[in-house]
Amino acid sequence: MKKIFITGSNGFVGKSLIKELDQKHILYLAGDRKYYGDIEKQTNWKELLDDCDVVVHLAARVHVMEEKEIDPLVAFRKINVEATINLAQAAKQVGVKRFIYISSIKVNGEETGEAPFSADDKPHPQDPYGVSKMEAEIELMQLHEAGIFEVVIIRPPLIYGPGVKANFEKLFWLVKKDLPIPFGRVLNKRSLVSVFNLASLIIHCMDHPKASGEVFLVSDDKNYSLRDLIILMGKTLGKHPHILPVPVGLMKCGLSFIGKTSYADRLFGNLHVDIEKTKMLLDWKPPFTFEETFKR
Repeated sequence: MKKIFITGSNGFVGKSLIKELDQKHILYLAGDRKYYGDIEKQTNWKELLDDCDVVVHLAARVHVMEEKEIDPLVAFRKINVEATINLAQAAKQVGVKRFIYISSIKVNGEETGEAPFSADDKPHPQDPYGVSKMEAEIELMQLHEAGIFEVVIIRPPLIYGPGVKANFEKLFWLVKKDLPIPFGRVLNKRSLVSVFNLASLIIHCMDHPKASGEVFLVSDDKNYSLRDLIILMGKTLGKHPHILPVPVGLMKCGLSFIGKTSYADRLFGNLHVDIEKTKMLLDWKPPFTFEETFKR
């Protein structure tokens, strides 16, 4: 039976992944800071990885709204590139067979037009976080050797589920409190992924032969507008949200006036992904709908 080592196991994705592994009776070692401290390029992984067949690397320096580092790219590279490659090199040396790296759709870019992002698009990251994830992907693929040390990369868009924070949590709070929400005219296209669907794909990639050396995008295989999300949240809560038809242009102007242009882009812009490669190559489809995830 395979033994899995998970970094960042006490994080948002890690907690859901562990629950799914428990249900499937898959052996794992839940790695977090109490095991390995802060992840650095000097971290000694070899004893922790002993007898492990698969590494799932979730730990990362994540995208932050209010960046305080003088040089954010340097800070992101220390954790997301240098520490990641140190882990992968150690894994390869001790005989780990497969390394699953959770990257980000930000490697593709920040916004789509009419056409969705695909796994084979040329990377076009727009911020230091996305750049660091892309650089880690490139270096990991240089370590890939079929049948010896196989790298699998998964790029999720916004992940939601129990414990989600930031804008998704704020939107949920507005719906729950029956407060007026001014997004009735926001009919954009956004791909999201349930944390349970992401966990399902990670487990599927642990031993699928066609996952080796590939990059996969993942989503719920459905696009949502901001208005759709509010309606779906209301439906699962048994509520009828008060959605006001405020013009999008007016809201963009207001946010721009107070210096929140990037915030407006995330709220109103398109970012949708094509997961046909993931479904066809791996014979996988997302098992959970938005409603099922929300109820859980």
